[in-house]
Amino acid sequence: MSSVAPAAVKPEYWDEAVTYLIKKDRILRKIIPAYPNLWLATNKTAFVTLARAIIGQQIATKTADQLWKNFTQLCGHRPSPAAVLEYNEAQWRGAGLSKRKTEYILDLANHFNERKVNPLKWSKMDDEDIITELCAIRGISRWTAEMFLIFNLHRPDILPIDDPGLLKAISEHYFSGEPVSRYEVREVAQSWQPWRTVATWYLWRSLEKVA
Repeated sequence: MSSVAPAAVKPEYWDEAVTYLIKKDRILRKIIPAYPNLWLATNKTAFVTLARAIIGQQIATKTADQLWKNFTQLCGHRPSPAAVLEYNEAQWRGAGLSKRKTEYILDLANHFNERKVNPLKWSKMDDEDIITELCAIRGISRWTAEMFLIFNLHRPDILPIDDPGLLKAISEHYFSGEPVSRYEVREVAQSWQPWRTVATWYLWRSLEKVA
């Protein structure tokens, strides 16, 4: 989850979404103006986005950053599937990856290398079809696929209902810090459609102040 400088390319729908959300949601009306000239962006390839997500799953950020550094020291700062497949499981284990993460990374590389997934088709596919395709790769959960749709494909209406950051932000801003259920998240997010990605992004940003 990252904010970017004004020089980065803004999603074409961003301004329309901001105007809509400010009108529809009293909480976002206060949050959005605190982050002017910032918006969602990424410059990573599909493969790199997914590889980093797999490596960072269920571990502390500092640990994930170190593992990614080890990973890129072996196969370059913009790793390709072919570069990953040049190394075997023992070598990846030696770089600090667990047995399971090693298996996941190699499976991801094989899916791309053997064209079992085709990123060029994703722009014409709907969100759920892409999620289904990505979840066929070992180590990619629905949450990981949703993060990919948000940060790599910039899909405008993704609601990652199991994301801890989103749950925390909704709890803080809408329920006075009380735990929230999936039902309550969906209820809050109903008015955000068709721009749930944008609302989620600003709520993530808000945690930088309330965390």
